[in-house]
Order: sequence, then structure tokens, then C-alpha cells
Amino acid sequence: MSEQVTTQSAQLPTRVGVLGGGRMGAGIAHAFLVAGVPEVVVVEINDDAAEAAAARISGDLQASLDRGKISGSLEEWTARLSTSTDYAVFADCGLVVEAVPEKWEIKVSSLQKAEAQLGEGAWLATNTSSISVSKLGEQLQRPDRFCGLHFFNPVPASKLVEVVLAEQTNSELEEKSRSWVEALGKTPVVVNDAPGFASSRLGVAIGLEAIRMVEEGVAAPEDIDNAMVLGYKFPIGPLALTDIVGLDVRLGIAEYLHSTLGDRFEPPQLMRDMVARGELGRKSGKGFYTYD
Repeated sequence: MSEQVTTQSAQLPTRVGVLGGGRMGAGIAHAFLVAGVPEVVVVEINDDAAEAAAARISGDLQASLDRGKISGSLEEWTARLSTSTDYAVFADCGLVVEAVPEKWEIKVSSLQKAEAQLGEGAWLATNTSSISVSKLGEQLQRPDRFCGLHFFNPVPASKLVEVVLAEQTNSELEEKSRSWVEALGKTPVVVNDAPGFASSRLGVAIGLEAIRMVEEGVAAPEDIDNAMVLGYKFPIGPLALTDIVGLDVRLGIAEYLHSTLGDRFEPPQLMRDMVARGELGRKSGKGFYTYD
């Protein structure tokens, strides 16, 4: 395994890989950079995506500088970041976190390619929000060195990481995962592998019921959200949160939970119709709310 660096009383690998540089992957890369990891490398599917990932992470770092969360120059921070389309750059990483789209075939293929490049002492994690970590591990050569590290959007601001233990995860990785999350300045919540884990299962259940209420004409989206924010102290309403996550992303999670946990997770028709119309939430400019 690569040399370690002591950060916030816990150890992180000196070289960390992130597979996928979209919104979540960029946030994960940002978190490791801010925690002091000397080298962070992001792998994307093509040159354009790699360039977009670099720009996304640079933007997150600049925002942290503007808010006084970190000091120095942007050039100093980005000097520790590199992007590539070649999985071979993972060869010297002590940890690789996968953050590719929430599709089984893409997850398996990407994880297998990443694992093939890793040294014997390296660790591999998935950022999946719902897919069985144990089943993903069955597709790998060293499932005992694999677990779930489920980050939350937006990663820079979120204080939670769900550590998901697969059936094959060894006890050493459980302890390391906790220490990594704490080194990132976040709080680990440890759960055993189950459909939707704890966070997605509960969050999606509330979100789906809120969508059904809109579908049935119970109340307007803003009134449903206000009921939960003001009445139950939610930091954000379930419909506004669905817009942030993306209706397409939540639909995929709901379909998976429906197939594994039964009809209580069946996606409402309104949700399917909105996704079909391209009303995906904040990223498309329209969801339950309209965005600039």
C-alpha cells in the first residue's frame, strides 16, 4: 500500500483515485484534496469528460477559497490533482473510490477495470446509493478489500458518509473506512449491506410519498416541503431534495428498491412522466420547482 499521511488524527493514503468525475466524483476528489491527500487522480471515460471533471473540481476548490474554508492559491491546490482516461494511473493508489452512474453493468465493468490496476495492499470502494455492495463484491477478485463509501450531495458541505459493509468486507477495512471518513472531517454511519442501505431507503420512501401527494392533488410542492421543514425540522423539503439529487437518479434508485423490497417503493407515474419530459430537477432547470 502507498505511504500514509496523518490528517486530522487519522491516516489517509498519500495517493487516492476517484473513478468518475461528475458531480459526486468531483465532490469526493475535492474532499480528499482538502483533507490533505498529496495526490488525487480522477479517471473519466474520455478527454472531454476528464477536462470537465478538472474544471468542476477547480470550481469547488475556488468556492472553498472564496469562503475561507481553505487558504493559499488555486494553483497550489490543483497542483495535487490530475485527471486521466487511463485506468493504469490507479496502480499506485492506496484507495480508489468509484463514482460512476448508478447502473449495474457500468458499476461492475468500471470496478473490475480499476481493481485490475490496484496493488495488493490497495482498497476499493463504491459510492453506490442503493446497489448491493455484496453483489458488486462478488464480481471482484478481492471482495474482502471492498466496501461502500456513500457520500452525499453536495459532498463539500455534507457531514455524512455512509460506510456500507459487504458480507465479504474484512474487519481491517471497516476500521480504515471509519478513520478515512473522520479524516475528511465527516461523520461515518456504518450499516450492513441491504437494499438502499439506511439513508437511501428512508430518503427515497419519504420522497416517493411526497410525489404521490403532488400526484393526488393533496397539496402544492412548496406546501408539502414547508410542512416537513417547519413541522419536522427537515433542512430541506423532500421535493426540493429530489430536484437536487435528480429525478432520474431517484427514479433509478426507486426502481431498484421496488425490485428488491416490493410495491411500497413503486415509482409514482408522475415521477416517470417528469423524467420522460426531461424535467430532472435543478440540473435541467425544471423539476418540482423552476431554476435559472
